[in-house]
Amino acid sequence: MSTLQIHNPATGALIAELPADDAVSVAAKAAAARAALPAWGRVPMAERLAMIQRFRAALVDELELLASTLTQEMGKPIAQARNELNGLLPRIDFFLEQAEHSVRDEHVFDGGGMHEQISHIPLGVVANISAWNYPYFVGCNVIVPALLTGNVVLYKPSEFTTQTGLHITRLLHAAGVPADVMQCLVGAGDVGAALLAQKIDGVFFTGSHATGVRIANAVAGRLVKLQLELGGKDPTYVRADADPKAAAESLADGAMYNTGQSCCSVERIYVHESIHDAFVEHFLATVASFKAGDPMDAATYIGAITRAPQLDLLDAQVADALAKGATLRCGGQRGAGPGNHYAPTVFTEVNHTMELMREESFGPIIGIQKVSGDDEAVRLMNDTRYGLTAGVYSRDEAKARELLAQVNAGSVYWNCCDRVSPRLPWSGHGDSGVGLTLSTHGIQTFTRPKAWHLRQP
Repeated sequence: MSTLQIHNPATGALIAELPADDAVSVAAKAAAARAALPAWGRVPMAERLAMIQRFRAALVDELELLASTLTQEMGKPIAQARNELNGLLPRIDFFLEQAEHSVRDEHVFDGGGMHEQISHIPLGVVANISAWNYPYFVGCNVIVPALLTGNVVLYKPSEFTTQTGLHITRLLHAAGVPADVMQCLVGAGDVGAALLAQKIDGVFFTGSHATGVRIANAVAGRLVKLQLELGGKDPTYVRADADPKAAAESLADGAMYNTGQSCCSVERIYVHESIHDAFVEHFLATVASFKAGDPMDAATYIGAITRAPQLDLLDAQVADALAKGATLRCGGQRGAGPGNHYAPTVFTEVNHTMELMREESFGPIIGIQKVSGDDEAVRLMNDTRYGLTAGVYSRDEAKARELLAQVNAGSVYWNCCDRVSPRLPWSGHGDSGVGLTLSTHGIQTFTRPKAWHLRQP
């Protein structure tokens, strides 16, 4: 039997060796899920809601164990691991509050002996290939609404956070979700490929653009529903009328939280030339206050880089920026000791010839570029193949709205950043993906609309 090894990225130590799936076991699990679908679809919504309520309660009861597991296998600082679990609770509450309403029958016409209505039926077998950076958020954005709307789920957590994925699955089973309805697949890319080869009705993936393209190609000829939540190169513009200190403190957190390993991390900052120097001074002071080190220390803010190859990418972006004339203001090198650590890194005098300002960094590194005004800022913000999030800091709401309306992004922010709400859809433009999760639209995405034409005899 093949196994999957999990290492602590903060120390390099082996922390688990798990039995892994293979093509045969994946096929068996997919067949069992398909067989379980009809009975699960007949379970009343009230019973499914009660199961998810029990799952939510279990997350609260086991929060410390779950947070510790996440920190040890992913390198997220323990305080931020707790934040992720606590932040998941209102998302679950939203799904619980809105699921039944979102999939109710819609009666759209009644006249002349003809009645028309829309019902929402489950997609069927949902394949969820999930991410490691926020495994509770990203996984449950799919799992919870999919189950509530009557689907069965084949869930492959990232190989870097498999123990977390197994915890999610265990707690759902304990809450009453049948084992064949919610199944966890253990393994790396080969297991994901085996999952895509099964008879499935929807594929929901969160991860890199390159992997998203491979998944799209793998299912292209089969006409299954495909949603891809991919990366970003998220820009923010600080206008001349903004408070440079408040903006700097907010954006430093937006760039460095989760060690910069978020698809919606701030990755490019444009600052009006009139407040540029003051902004940079406050930004550097804020970054200097971030404690780096052991992720299990509650005071740590900068943890480990989860994937060792990402260190090479960060090194390459630093070298490229320096070679092209950027000014390194802090960091720029790997952290000392064992494990995958990188110092918080800030550049000024950057431009769009540099990889730092064009390609996703996914680490604690940021470029700050001086701009002459609104027009230049909007042009640079849109100079990207991505379109996930974008923000403007300004005292003038009307002007901020006007600028954000011109930016190609699925989510936009005024005087805030790096924020996700369960009430709003999460989607992207361009190479940031297709489809959406969250909001009532993100509940309905796990269903098919069925049109009813009913004529009285």
